[in-house]
Amino acid sequence: MTPAIIYIGEGESLMQLQVPFVQLPIRFDAARLVGEVAMLGDSAWREHPQKYPGNFALPLISVDGDPGSDAIAGPMRPTEYLQRCPYLHDVLARLGAVWGRTRLMKLTAGAEVTPHADINYYWRDRVRVHVPILTHPEVRFACGEAEVNMAAGECWIFDTWRPHRVINPVAQDRIHLVADTVGSGVFWELAERGRTPGRGAFNGWHAEEFNGDGEATANLVFESINVPQVMTPWELRNHVQFILDHVEPHPQLAVVQRQAARFVVGWQALWARYGEDREGWPAYREALNAFIENMQAHAVPLRLVNGMGFMNTLRSMVLGVALADRLDRPSGDEARTPAKVGQEALP
Repeated sequence: MTPAIIYIGEGESLMQLQVPFVQLPIRFDAARLVGEVAMLGDSAWREHPQKYPGNFALPLISVDGDPGSDAIAGPMRPTEYLQRCPYLHDVLARLGAVWGRTRLMKLTAGAEVTPHADINYYWRDRVRVHVPILTHPEVRFACGEAEVNMAAGECWIFDTWRPHRVINPVAQDRIHLVADTVGSGVFWELAERGRTPGRGAFNGWHAEEFNGDGEATANLVFESINVPQVMTPWELRNHVQFILDHVEPHPQLAVVQRQAARFVVGWQALWARYGEDREGWPAYREALNAFIENMQAHAVPLRLVNGMGFMNTLRSMVLGVALADRLDRPSGDEARTPAKVGQEALP
C-alpha cells in the first residue's frame, strides 16, 4: 500500500497536500449523524454568504460561537447547534484536532460547488475535513485531475490549493460535515495512515468504525489565535515566496520578484524597530500601500498555476491581513475565491 503523503516541506502549506485526496482510516455512523442533523430543523440552515444557488450552511463552530458569523478572525467556539449534537461532538473529538470554523454544508438537488481554489490567508495553513452525512453514489467531488465519491460516514481531506468542485446531480440533498483545522500530532498521525486513491493497491487497509458514547464527554479544543495584529516578517516572507513560487512564467515576473524582495526587507526593518507596537502601524501601512501601488502597476497580468489571479491571491493571503488596522477586512467566504477558476473575486 502506498501511504498518504501529508507532511509539508519548505515553502508548502497544510492546504497544499502532495495528493488530491486522502481518506482517513476511520468511519463514522452516518445514520446517527443524519438523525442529529434532522433534529436541528430547517430553520437552522443559512444561505451561502455569496448566495450560490442551492448552497446552504449550518454553523457548528464560529467566532465567539455566534451562529450568524462567517468571520475567520477571532476565538472559535461551539455554537448552540453543536452543543445539541453529542455524536457530532464526539466525531470531532475523535479526530483529535484543534478546530477552527466548522459547518454542516448542504447542496440541494442538482446544485454544485463551482470550480475554485482556496487562496485566503485562513486556509493557507489549515486542512479541510469532510465527513459525508447524507449523500449518493452519483455525487462527485473533483480536485485537480482526480475525482472521487465520498461515501456516507467516511472521512476525507483534500488539497484545497488545487481547483476543486462538487456536483450533486441527484434529486436529494447532499450534506457534509466540513471542518477547518491546523490539525495536531494525533490528527496528522491518523492522516498518515490514510489511503490515497490512485496511488497503488490498498490490500489490508481498512477504516476503523467509531461509534462514540453518545454523551459528548470528550473535550474539544478550539482555535483562539488565528489572524495576526502585525504579520511577522518571517510569516510575510513565507507567504509572499509561496505565491511567487506558483506564478506562471511571465515577462513581468522578475520585476515583481525584485519589488516583493524590497518590500519584505523593508517590513523586516519596521519589525525590528516596532514589533507589534501600535506606534509603528502608520509606518507599516505606508509600506503596505506603497507595495500595493507597485503591484497594481506591474503584477496584475500575473496568474498562478492553479488558475487564480496573482493580485487576488496576494490581497487575500497577505495584503488584507498583514496589519490589523482595517475594519473592513474581508471575512469568511467573502474573502475566498471567485465562482469560476481564473476570474478575479470582487474586492
